[in-house]
Amino acid sequence: MTTPSPVFISTATLHTLLTHKSLINHLQFSLPSFTSTIESPLRHAHQTSPSTSLLLMPSWSCSPSLPYIGIKLVTYHPNNSTQNLPGVHASYVLFNSITGQTLATMDATELTVYRTACTSALASKFLSRQDSETLLMIGAGTLAPHLIKAHLTVRPSLKKVIVWNRTVDKAKKMIENLQSEGGFEGVCFESNDCLEEVVGLGDIVSCATNSETPLVKGEKLKEGAHLDLVGSFKHSMRECDDKALKRGKVFVDNEAALVEAGELVGAFERGVISRDEIAGDLLELIKGEKNGRTNAEEITVFKSVGSAVVDLLTAQLAYETYIKNHQILVN
Repeated sequence: MTTPSPVFISTATLHTLLTHKSLINHLQFSLPSFTSTIESPLRHAHQTSPSTSLLLMPSWSCSPSLPYIGIKLVTYHPNNSTQNLPGVHASYVLFNSITGQTLATMDATELTVYRTACTSALASKFLSRQDSETLLMIGAGTLAPHLIKAHLTVRPSLKKVIVWNRTVDKAKKMIENLQSEGGFEGVCFESNDCLEEVVGLGDIVSCATNSETPLVKGEKLKEGAHLDLVGSFKHSMRECDDKALKRGKVFVDNEAALVEAGELVGAFERGVISRDEIAGDLLELIKGEKNGRTNAEEITVFKSVGSAVVDLLTAQLAYETYIKNHQILVN
């Protein structure tokens, strides 16, 4: 039996293998089929120096139709900014779960960005209004362009994208980069430096920041808005205030959000909402076990923190697409 050589999938190659549309469709189909067959223990975190750490996020499938083991390896070096380097570096390693052979190594930073944006967009399919016209993007970091593209994929009705960032120039630069890529016919972009003014314009408000003070005030959200919260993953982080959660019908990507997301943990502690008031998770929405949006006036909220299950399914799509493309070239 021939042993396939492990492949390395670079950032540039990953862009040719994944589209937001293909990944959203893959997750919608695969999450109901495979979630119950994928084991993903709690992530390991190790301090590698007083200021740096190593995170290990393993998962494996027990289903023969998804024969993979995967692990995401992440280094966190916050002082890298002094050397003009990213603070987070990550790799994903995929193994064959039947033979244990290494199949692929890929850039997990880009993998994570794709899966995060597509998870939000998949939730938006069930939670945002179908006639949504204005997307407000709060934050202009690495995730923001992906979130914009993913939301536009599921809501082609969107006509305007407003970008707010603490540094206005960064928002303008991101808009320039997106427009130079093309593919946004019929969509106009603008940056705005007054968040209070524009929050009420968003049919979809997507947040991807590290903010520790609430940026989205619930009283400012318009009727029928959908609030997508991506940034927070620690108790100290909050992208919206309690009023936004109180006004909204709240869904999460998975149960980890209930113990990791600063907005939710804080709201539970303050008695603003209870865990029982969380309306459901992404899997329940996809399966139709929980109703998403039920009318045009209600406000919906989706909070995601990510999962090793979605990482594995994203790596699967990237790897299988790579192999398929390679076989076409060989033949």
